[in-house]
Amino acid sequence: MLETVVEGVYAWVQPDGTWWVNNAGAVVGGDDVLIVDTCATAERTRRFLTAVAGVSGGRPVRLAVNTHQHGDHTYGNSLLPAGTVLFGHEHMREALRTDPIIDGCPPFWTPVPDWGDVTRRLPDVAVRDAVTLHAGGTRIDLLHPGGPAHTPGDLVAWLPRERVLFAGDLVFSGLTPLIFMGSLPGAARALDWMATLQPAHLVPGHGPVLHGPEIGAAFSKLRRYYSAVADAVDPDRTPLEAARAFDLGEFAAWPDAERIVLNLHRAYADRAGTDLDLIAALRDAVTWRGGPMPTSV
Repeated sequence: MLETVVEGVYAWVQPDGTWWVNNAGAVVGGDDVLIVDTCATAERTRRFLTAVAGVSGGRPVRLAVNTHQHGDHTYGNSLLPAGTVLFGHEHMREALRTDPIIDGCPPFWTPVPDWGDVTRRLPDVAVRDAVTLHAGGTRIDLLHPGGPAHTPGDLVAWLPRERVLFAGDLVFSGLTPLIFMGSLPGAARALDWMATLQPAHLVPGHGPVLHGPEIGAAFSKLRRYYSAVADAVDPDRTPLEAARAFDLGEFAAWPDAERIVLNLHRAYADRAGTDLDLIAALRDAVTWRGGPMPTSV
């Protein structure tokens, strides 16, 4: 569903926001359209672009940005109109270039998503720290949080005049966050960094759009979650054992609870200064859940 955030700024919110079901967005300024992220599948991306065309009067999509490399935000890139200039962080570009899941999703999820007729499309412009774009009279700042957070190559799209922040997966709204490809302390620092922007409206990577005081409340709960994950690291336990002992408490109502396993794998790797074993982490998440992780794509 396409929601108006403020005049000329839209959020594409896809319930229920669980695995592979992301949010995206659009900025319509003057004769220009800027797209923030695409979707996991060709079908979902086409629905998104059709909805944007409906509110933009068919204006051309001139600019687009990917907030990070994960397929739910990028696999639809190849459906963007010809001539669209696509931006992404330099680490994100390399990660998408080597991403194997678009070629054959492993059976850690069920049903395995059907991507449709998507092909790998990489950003045309690689961003290192920041760049400012303009869609008509609307300024859009693409900003990197300064280090790994959700991933090493995160970008937010910040509209300073409108005080709208497209946060990508630096923020999950009402769902279990995922930081296994990034950094636990980096994810917490990114919340503080985003708070300094003082957004009035925030479009998360997944879940409902946040406004006003909802933003601070969401940040506070995410901070508590990250702190609890850090406290659960125990050198006498494996990440799976620590996850089984973890009290979900106030976070129990969040969907995708099995991400505690993935996040603990990241926390253990952060603590040890080692690389994360991605396949081992996903296997443990499936074991914790008692079966493959469900999708609705």
